[in-house]
Amino acid sequence: MKSTTYNNKGSRNAWSPNTFSVKALFFGALIFGAGTQFTLQAQQDQFTRPSWRFGVAAGANFNFNQGLTQQLNSSLTVPAGFNHGNGVGLFLGPVIEYHRPESRWGMMLQAGYDSRKSTFDQITTPCNCPADLSTDLSYLTVEPSLRFAPFKNNFYLYAGPRFAFNQTKGFTYQLGINPNFPDQAPTPAVNGEFSNTRQSLVSMQIGAGHDIQLSSQNRKVQTILSPFIAIQPYFGQNPRSSETWTLTTLRVGAALKFGKGRKIPVVAQVPAPPLVEPAVEFAVNSPKNNPGATSIIETFPIRNYVYFDAGSSTIPNRYVTLEKNQVKDFKADQLEVFAPKEPSGRANRQLMVYYNVLNILGDRMEKHPATTIKLAGSSEKGSQEGEKMAESVKTYLVNNWGIDGSRIATAGLTQPKIPSKKAGATRELDLLLADDRRVSIESSSPELLMEFKGGLDAPLKPVSLAEQEESYVTFDVDGAEDAFNSWALEVKDAQGKVQHFGPFTTDKVSLSGEEILGSKAEGEYTVTMVGQAKNGLTVRKETPVKVVHWTPPTNQEGNRYSVIYEFNDAKAIATYEKYLTDVVAAKIPNGGTVIIYGHTDSIGEEAYNLGLSQARANNVKSILEQSLLKAGITDVKFVVNEFGEDEKVSPFKNKFPEERAYNRTVIIDVIPAK
Repeated sequence: MKSTTYNNKGSRNAWSPNTFSVKALFFGALIFGAGTQFTLQAQQDQFTRPSWRFGVAAGANFNFNQGLTQQLNSSLTVPAGFNHGNGVGLFLGPVIEYHRPESRWGMMLQAGYDSRKSTFDQITTPCNCPADLSTDLSYLTVEPSLRFAPFKNNFYLYAGPRFAFNQTKGFTYQLGINPNFPDQAPTPAVNGEFSNTRQSLVSMQIGAGHDIQLSSQNRKVQTILSPFIAIQPYFGQNPRSSETWTLTTLRVGAALKFGKGRKIPVVAQVPAPPLVEPAVEFAVNSPKNNPGATSIIETFPIRNYVYFDAGSSTIPNRYVTLEKNQVKDFKADQLEVFAPKEPSGRANRQLMVYYNVLNILGDRMEKHPATTIKLAGSSEKGSQEGEKMAESVKTYLVNNWGIDGSRIATAGLTQPKIPSKKAGATRELDLLLADDRRVSIESSSPELLMEFKGGLDAPLKPVSLAEQEESYVTFDVDGAEDAFNSWALEVKDAQGKVQHFGPFTTDKVSLSGEEILGSKAEGEYTVTMVGQAKNGLTVRKETPVKVVHWTPPTNQEGNRYSVIYEFNDAKAIATYEKYLTDVVAAKIPNGGTVIIYGHTDSIGEEAYNLGLSQARANNVKSILEQSLLKAGITDVKFVVNEFGEDEKVSPFKNKFPEERAYNRTVIIDVIPAK
């Protein structure tokens, strides 16, 4: 065996000459890729991003030794075992990749030269002599991987097996001089090969990378630079069949890839027909003062569902969505608008609150950075369509409200976890499917949820509304729901100061005189309605109005609460029991009156729905009575009304699934003794 002197001092010599070649290749790729941007003038043709990419990958293997090695081969067993060490080796080889740009999934294949050289930490032998061991292991590696782009952008993850075939297995062993005998002659270094070396290894890797496009899409042949990092853990990486030595490798490098895009056909531009302004009528009603007004404070639940139209994964236009520059002006107290006590007025006002559900959610998540949510989309077309619906809601919260995407999880389902359409259903399936085509907002963050309510059907924290005959001003845009995506109001006073309200999606909204007047008793205003038409036009209509500040009522009439149910459910009210006991019952005074209204949606038989609304109302009454009895209050009068699906008195219409969802309700009015 040939012997030479080798002055190795532990792991301090971990960097090898190969490091220079890795750096040269990496920076050369950057220079080449940048240079390709200026070699040819941009062509007019456009090409897709390539699906197949071919190229070369290079990187540095940071190798970490663990375990024990002492018997290096049949002729050399060192006095003490080596346990830990590290080093850097070169990785270099071709890469093949398939990934459709519009998909999250793809495949990768890397192969080539893979150096696992390293240096063990210096040890001390029984003779008090230092000893060093360096290794020169290398493999021919084949690494197929599954590629996954979680956000459908240039960032990707990959994972797969690693098949390695040993090429070199050398070592250098150096026994040093006992420091107590400095004049002792040095022992020559021993160069040799490990015995019992495994000829093949099967392990795994997991990594991440990012594609940097070095070519524009007007080039058919495109260049992509992909820095990457991967971990190849110790299991499966036992270089020898004897002893316990294992290797863990961290690989850092870059791949330079080339691919051909497909030419994008040029679509002939057909002149668009001239846009026609939609016909809408705008009217404002500002009533006179009524000093004898009474008020009621209503706690309105925010349903945790966003319903989607058939065949679409886009948030419907009836939901209020804000641009980035509008988010900063969003105020939850602007939702406290006023309307007459007729059901239509209440419905318009409260549905405007619900249609701001995404903005209310965004505002609360912004104010409470520790909160998290899960968006579960469900569609009869399959889980993939459901996930698209959930992703569209997430995109709005991330892009428009600036919510960190890591706080929002998404999932796709074929039906919601609490479905309306049950097995065996045969009637009104179109309505049941519409109720189940939704994104459910789930959270365990109490800052977002209704008090004392948990589970998948937990509504978001409610909004308090002051429903009273006050100095409300009603703005009626007849035809707005059909003509506009949304509309807003510009209210200008005599001094030219402009206030902005909205955006709105319903035909009619009401604002309190106090919101418009502030501290003034009355004022003359010019009101401009600004509508964003569905054909892209902006429609403006203007009218003058006089607003007066009413004398505020001197008494508060009472409180109103609502609990909402899933479809065909009367017993779910048990999950509201603590809410009814701790929140609602606590507001019922001695000698007061509690009026309970039970309602259902319009799905099903009329007689059955009447009984269902009665069951819901009586269940609420029973819980409240028991709670009051425990508190020693026995002089409260209860009035129970069950209306079933009667649309003459139903809180909302039944056109949209959210209206049907809010009609599955029990409304509770708490009126103090006069």
